[in-house]
Amino acid sequence: MTARAGFAGKAVLVTGGASGIGRAVVERLAADGARLVIADILAGEGESVAEQIRQAGGEAVFVHTDVRNGDQVQAMVATALDTYGRLDCAVNNAGVEHGLQALADFGEEDWERVQDINLKGVWLCLKHELPVMVRQGQGSIVNLASVAGLVGAPLFGPYVASKHGVVGLTRTAALEYGRMGVRVNAVCPSAIRTEMFERSLTDRRDLAEKLVRNSPMRRLGEPAEVAEAVVWLCSDAASFVNGHALTVDGGMTAQ
Repeated sequence: MTARAGFAGKAVLVTGGASGIGRAVVERLAADGARLVIADILAGEGESVAEQIRQAGGEAVFVHTDVRNGDQVQAMVATALDTYGRLDCAVNNAGVEHGLQALADFGEEDWERVQDINLKGVWLCLKHELPVMVRQGQGSIVNLASVAGLVGAPLFGPYVASKHGVVGLTRTAALEYGRMGVRVNAVCPSAIRTEMFERSLTDRRDLAEKLVRNSPMRRLGEPAEVAEAVVWLCSDAASFVNGHALTVDGGMTAQ
C-alpha cells in the first residue's frame, strides 16, 4: 500500500466507517497511509473492513461503538490513544435516516432516535476528541452534516433538524478551539448513492428520480466523491480552513 504525503503515520478515527461514505473515507485514508480506528455499530462489517486494510499492508483496528453512549465513545477515543499514542484527525460520520413523513406526523421515538444518533452522537464525539487534540496542540475534525443542514427538505424534518445542529456544533467548536490548534469543519453532501440513501427512499422511488432530475449534474453523488472532500479537510492542505460547511452537492444549493 503506497502512502501519499500528509497522512503517513497519522492516527485517524472514523465513526460509521463500516459502510457508505464512512467506508469510502476509510479506504481513501488507508490508501494514503493513515493508521485507522474504524468505529461502527455494525461489528461484522467493521471488522471486515479493518481486516481488508491490514491484509493490504495498512494499519487498522475496529471498535464497536454506539455513538449515543458516552462511555462507548470515550472508550473509542481511548482505543485510538492506546493503539497509536495520539489522535491526529477524526471524522464523525455515523448517522441514521428515517421514513418520509410530514413534520407533525413523526412520533416522539423517531424524533429522539434521529437526534440521539445524528446530533448527540456528534457532540459526544467532539466532547471526547477535542481534549485529546488540545493536549497535543493540533488536530483536525470533520463532521458529516448534509445539505439538509443548510436548507429545508420536506418530509425530512428530524433529519434536517439534526444536520442543522451538526453545522451549528461545527461552527461553535471551530470558534472555541481554533486558537488551540484544532480545526473543525463539516461536509454537507446531497443525495449520495449509499445504502442509507436507498433505505430512506424505499417507498418513494419517484422522489429519487426527482432528485436526479433536479440536480444540475443530473446524477447522484458517489461516496468516493464525498471522501475526497473529507480527506482534504482533514489534511494540512486545508490548514487555514476552519468552521466551514463544505457542500458536495453537484450544485444543488446553487439553484
